[in-house]
Amino acid sequence: MGFVAAFWGLTGVCLIFGSAIYRLSQIALQTFDSSLDWYHWAALVFSLVFMGFAEGYRGFQQGWSPRVAARVRYLADNGTPLRTLLAPLFCMGFFDIQRKRKIVTYCLTLGIIALVQLVHLLEQPWRGIVDAGVVLGLTWGLVSLLLFTLQAFFGKGFEHSPEMP
Repeated sequence: MGFVAAFWGLTGVCLIFGSAIYRLSQIALQTFDSSLDWYHWAALVFSLVFMGFAEGYRGFQQGWSPRVAARVRYLADNGTPLRTLLAPLFCMGFFDIQRKRKIVTYCLTLGIIALVQLVHLLEQPWRGIVDAGVVLGLTWGLVSLLLFTLQAFFGKGFEHSPEMP
């Protein structure tokens, strides 16, 4: 059961990210259907640099991805029927995790939902500019998750905690 749970957990998280990357990249590409002024290009560069660093590097690579990879690895050895059924949610830290981390996970999720709703109100090219940065950050996160997961299963000295309660 552990292998199935770990596979489903990683696959589910990748499907969630892949779906978001695909949908948002379509909106980001629409940005280039209109003529952009210099300040649009400046905003696009800022969005890419800021989201690449803040979301991709700091958020995903330094925090979220190693923890999720550790939880995928933990799941391979400690699968239960509930964890297997809800493996993507387990891996992302929505349950069976330290209380502080669970609170952070839920608050961050609610904050992201609110930001998504606000970005939906923007018109092109501004929405596409923001979404381009988000696509970069999510892609960085997905790649870093896959690399950390490979390291968790096949590397030596994977020292990241699954933060179990």
